[in-house]
Amino acid sequence: MTATAGIGTIPAPAQITVLQQVRQYPAVSLLLNTTPAAELTRADALRLDALAADAVQRLRDELQPAAADPAIGRLHTLIDQARHGPTSRALALYASAGSQALIRLPISVRERAVVDPTFATRDLIRALHRTPRHLVLALNAGHAQLLEAAADTLLPALTSAFPMSAGPRTPGRSRGRADRPTRDAPTVDFYREVDAALGLYLRLHPAPLVLVGDERATAAFKRLSVNCRRLAGTVTGNLTATAPAELTARIRTVLDAYLHHRQDEALALLQQRTAAGRVASGMPAAWWFARNRRPEMLAVDDSLYYPARLSDDGDILTPAADIDHPDVIDDAVDELIELVLARGGWIAFTDPGALAGHQGVALATRR
Repeated sequence: MTATAGIGTIPAPAQITVLQQVRQYPAVSLLLNTTPAAELTRADALRLDALAADAVQRLRDELQPAAADPAIGRLHTLIDQARHGPTSRALALYASAGSQALIRLPISVRERAVVDPTFATRDLIRALHRTPRHLVLALNAGHAQLLEAAADTLLPALTSAFPMSAGPRTPGRSRGRADRPTRDAPTVDFYREVDAALGLYLRLHPAPLVLVGDERATAAFKRLSVNCRRLAGTVTGNLTATAPAELTARIRTVLDAYLHHRQDEALALLQQRTAAGRVASGMPAAWWFARNRRPEMLAVDDSLYYPARLSDDGDILTPAADIDHPDVIDDAVDELIELVLARGGWIAFTDPGALAGHQGVALATRR
């Protein structure tokens, strides 16, 4: 597997899944904060080299050359790619004997070099959570445009239903495609057609929704829509008249508020499940319950890291101070997140301190 994500992009869930499926020691992960630029800056390159040197030294100390060299070779290839490519806010490099990936992230990370049997994908999950894929429905002057959005990227949704335009009915033909004349103001019927097309797209590609348009248009659409259950918010503006950077910044403000609401939702759910005796607090308990019960939701303090050892049967997690020892999982939170996702639960990252009563991590289980 070889993959490279573009500047400031959010890794696709499928790409994360592929990385999480790697079970091969050594699996090397390098996480580095970077300065957005057309090319990796000299200061960032020096810090990347230092992280890589730490990882390579650990491999040389632990393994014979035949076992270490394949991963080291892939790591050097990725570093060369990183040096000559654009940067966003962070880089994630993953290298093992049989796989490699270079991902540019739109969020900051905790810088580290990790050598484990699995890749450190926690920051990829954070990127999905903090800058989630979302849909933007723009309503302007009798037109409707649907866009797929991630981080600061806006692209037309891959559907023939959009863009749509309000126009006079023609007997025997459906109304609403972009090639129809735009003579009339948007009508209730037009918004219903837009909503129906939006609903079909959401069923196939569920995501939070942001409405963009003037106040009258967005308010009218919200009144009749049956597909605003995951409405993150509205932005007053015009897709064609507003500068892209300004528009994406305003959308980001809406999404930030939406994500804080998701945190509140997660904390409220924990309170309900605690009363019902269905919450495991702290890493050892959360780990055991994630393996032996049906996980519903895992809430994790954004600042929590937990080096640990696993028992032979895999059920008991014990904190460890000797992080560089080969038997120690550099960050068991990574492993817990992957386990909960694999078993059908969802993840909520919370602000530092929000889970102080749960030792930084809490797992809600299903009945």
